[in-house]
Amino acid sequence: MIDKKLLNYFEKHLTEKRKATFKRVLANRTKHFTVVLEDIYQPHNASAVVRTCDIFGVQDLHVIENKYVNRVSKYVAKGSQKWITSERYNSDGDNTKICLNALKKNGYQIIATTPHNDSCLLQDFDINKKTAFVLGAEADGVSETVKNQADGFLKIPMVGFTESLNISVAAAIILQEVTTALRNSKIDWQLLKEEKESLYFDWVKKTIKNPDKIEALYYRNLKE
Repeated sequence: MIDKKLLNYFEKHLTEKRKATFKRVLANRTKHFTVVLEDIYQPHNASAVVRTCDIFGVQDLHVIENKYVNRVSKYVAKGSQKWITSERYNSDGDNTKICLNALKKNGYQIIATTPHNDSCLLQDFDINKKTAFVLGAEADGVSETVKNQADGFLKIPMVGFTESLNISVAAAIILQEVTTALRNSKIDWQLLKEEKESLYFDWVKKTIKNPDKIEALYYRNLKE
């Protein structure tokens, strides 16, 4: 539970413009869609996807690390990693299965992005269900585990000689399409009030300098 008085104390260190920006961004955040990165090797690809999630208002990103450790390039992400909630799956078990099971438990359908013949075309995708879009490794695409557990497949129409897109480009095209459709729909896609409050508190702390010292001072003043 958020300590409202502590939050007010933190807010004294922010400009009114900054606070207004946070609230505007939060009003456009969603968990209706989420993105899953499975074994992405290149840091610039993963970082670009993080940035894309922030741009299109997708709050949660799930990172599966079976073979490779996912690293964020600050030069590509441009600080967007601070505003996105990332969940990493890198235990000794089957990380892909653990991730997908957790998402399904939270009501998400699993949609693998792959150029299968039976894949749904992006423009025909039904946005009504909560969806986790899975993007696979640069060379091999999504794993067999993802294909076996997927509730469906999605592909971006392509008419050239090249048969695949860079994953960061694919993520941008998909999220731009589905989030635009989502905001033009009657679906209740916004964050819950409690989620907005929690994120706002987190963002405020990440913005100010020495938040731990400020918090310690706040509690010290309460005792005096």
